[in-house]
Amino acid sequence: MRFLDLCKVYVRSGKGGNGCISFRREKFIEFGGPDGGDGGRGGSVYAEAVPNLNTLIDFRFQQHFFAKDGQQGMGKQKTGSSGEDIVLKVPLGTEILDEKQDHVIADLVETGKKVCILEGGSGGWGNLRFKSSTNRAPRKANPGTPRIEKTIWLRLKLLADIGLVGMPNAGKSTFLSINSNAKPKVADYPFTTLIPQLGMVGLGDQEVVMADIPGLILGAHSGKGLGIQFLGHVERCRVLIHILDGTSDHILDDYLVIKDEVSKYNVNLGKKPTVVAINKADAVCNEKMRQNLQLLSEYESNLFVISSMSRQGIDKLLYAIKQIINSEGIKFFGDNGNVKSSKRWEPV
Repeated sequence: MRFLDLCKVYVRSGKGGNGCISFRREKFIEFGGPDGGDGGRGGSVYAEAVPNLNTLIDFRFQQHFFAKDGQQGMGKQKTGSSGEDIVLKVPLGTEILDEKQDHVIADLVETGKKVCILEGGSGGWGNLRFKSSTNRAPRKANPGTPRIEKTIWLRLKLLADIGLVGMPNAGKSTFLSINSNAKPKVADYPFTTLIPQLGMVGLGDQEVVMADIPGLILGAHSGKGLGIQFLGHVERCRVLIHILDGTSDHILDDYLVIKDEVSKYNVNLGKKPTVVAINKADAVCNEKMRQNLQLLSEYESNLFVISSMSRQGIDKLLYAIKQIINSEGIKFFGDNGNVKSSKRWEPV
C-alpha cells in the first residue's frame, strides 16, 4: 500500500429542495386550500476517523465528493426526501485544513470522531406555510438553500507513542524491525526510508506504537529534504528516541543538528521526553565509544549504547522507555488498532 500524507479534496454540499405550490383538489371540496409541501434538506459532507487506515492514498484517485440534493416538495403536504450525506473516511490523526492551509478546521485523533465539513442546504417552504387569516390561498413558495463548494486539504500526522528521529543511515529502520513485526526497507545507504513506518512494540503487558520517520538533515525545520513533512509525524509522539550513528566522526554535530531542527520546527516538540541512543556499538571500538559518551554527556544525561544487530543495550533502553511512559500516565495509541504488527518484549 502506498503512503500519502497530504492531499487536496473538493467537497460540495447538496442543494435544498424547493418548496411546492399546490392546492387541494377533490370532488365536493370547493375550497381545499394550499397543500404544498416543503423541500427536502440537502446532503451534508462529513469526515470520520477510522482505525484501519494509515494513509490518505484513497484520495489520490478520487478528489471530488458531492453530496446529493434534496428533492422538491410535493402536493398533499408531502415533504421532499433529504439528500444523501457523504462521509470521508480518514485515518486517525488527520487534520482538515482550509484551502490556504493556514487554518485547521478539525483534528481527528479519536476513533469514530465525526465532524461536519459542509452543512447541506435547507429545504424551501411550500405554500402551506404562507397560509394566514388574510391570505387563504397563497401562491408563494421558497427555493431551497443553494449548494456550498469548498476546497480543503487533508494532512495526516501519524499517531504514535514512540518516535524515532536521527540523521540518515543512523539505524532507525533496523531498530524498528527488531522490536516489532514491521518490515521497513533496510540498507547501508542514506535515505533508505522515504516514508514513515509504523510498528507495534509490546512492553510487558502494554502495547505501544513506534514510528520511524525518514532521516533529517540540516534545515529540515524549514522544509529542506521534506523535513517539515516528516517532522509532522513525530509531533504527536509521546516519547522520542534520538538514534545516533556511533561510527560517525561528527557525532556531536549530528546530535546538535537534530536537536536544533526539532526545536525550531516546534518548541513543544523539543520539550518532549527524549532518550538518546548511540547505535552500532558492534561496529565501534571501546575507545571511540568512550569518546562519544564523553562528548555527549555534557548535553545529555539519559544516554544509552545499543546495537540493533546484536541487541546490545536494547532491553535496557526499552525498559527506560517503559518507565517514562508509565511516569507520564500516557494513554496508548496502541489500543486504536490501526497497527497490526507487534512483538512482545518483557523487561529483564
